[in-house]
Amino acid sequence: MNRRNFVQNAVLCTTGLMTFAEEMVWGQTSLTEVGKRVGIIGLDTSHSEVFTKIINANHPEMKGYKVVAAYPHGSKDIASALKIKDGITRAVQNQGVEIVNSIEELLTKVDVVLLESNDGRSHLEQALPVLKAGKRMFIDKPVAANLQGALAIFSAAQQANTPIFSSSALRFDASVQKVVAGSIGKITGVDVYTPAKMDKTHSDLAWYAIHGVEMLFTVMGTGCRHVSRTYQEGTDVVVGVWDDGRIGTLRGIRAGAANIAGTAFGEKGIAPLGPFASYEPLVGEIISFFDTGKPPVSSTQTLEIFRFIQAADRSKKKGGKAVSLI
Repeated sequence: MNRRNFVQNAVLCTTGLMTFAEEMVWGQTSLTEVGKRVGIIGLDTSHSEVFTKIINANHPEMKGYKVVAAYPHGSKDIASALKIKDGITRAVQNQGVEIVNSIEELLTKVDVVLLESNDGRSHLEQALPVLKAGKRMFIDKPVAANLQGALAIFSAAQQANTPIFSSSALRFDASVQKVVAGSIGKITGVDVYTPAKMDKTHSDLAWYAIHGVEMLFTVMGTGCRHVSRTYQEGTDVVVGVWDDGRIGTLRGIRAGAANIAGTAFGEKGIAPLGPFASYEPLVGEIISFFDTGKPPVSSTQTLEIFRFIQAADRSKKKGGKAVSLI
């Protein structure tokens, strides 16, 4: 083989290797055609593992989106979150997700973000670089530790002109959505019950009872006028009165058997709400949001939920007296 033929063959071989390597990288980072690469912030909650499994199963409902990278750190001092972080990180990594060292690095590899950090106090700090980068983001519940944090996050999103939303999976439960769609006519009232374990770093009902609060507001809608809360060590009973006179109640359970469910009362019937069945409806809504940029839950409702939560805390301090939402 003469020198000229050798060089030509070497170039062709190298080009072939480069093409193969590029295909391998494309296959890994994946399919993820650009625009469909999902990143996770926070691997200190089981949601990160569950959502990754659902999205990366590549069902048609996932529209080609894939979780490709994750930044593991979220909670700094919540023991229950720190206890599971290493295990969740390994589980997500075993699904082919790259673990990165910073949010800044994550943002170079993804197009949309799941902010999953268990600790609502960390959400604003972690959300700001995502908003600055203009990437659509789902923020898992609670969106913040309290009303002030929630207001700051939605204000930052508005300034960045970047859509976000937050939600409990209970909002999209089939039984809840059936009632919202009108199965029992106009809603006259709702009673829900929920586990209500609290954490001193968050508003009382923002920590776990927010699942029940979300379900209550999904069916009742906005317009709560005032709240009264009867608190005992093992139980909360929170009563909200809406502008039109309708009443919604939430029983928070910290002792004895607990579940997340309830009852909706309507002009044409009475219907059960819950119990929790699956994360898949919520993940489907997240994917649709990533695709369209249209949040399925308004900031107005999420902020009223946090005003409700704040009013419940104030009512507790006042011995159960009714407190207006502000």
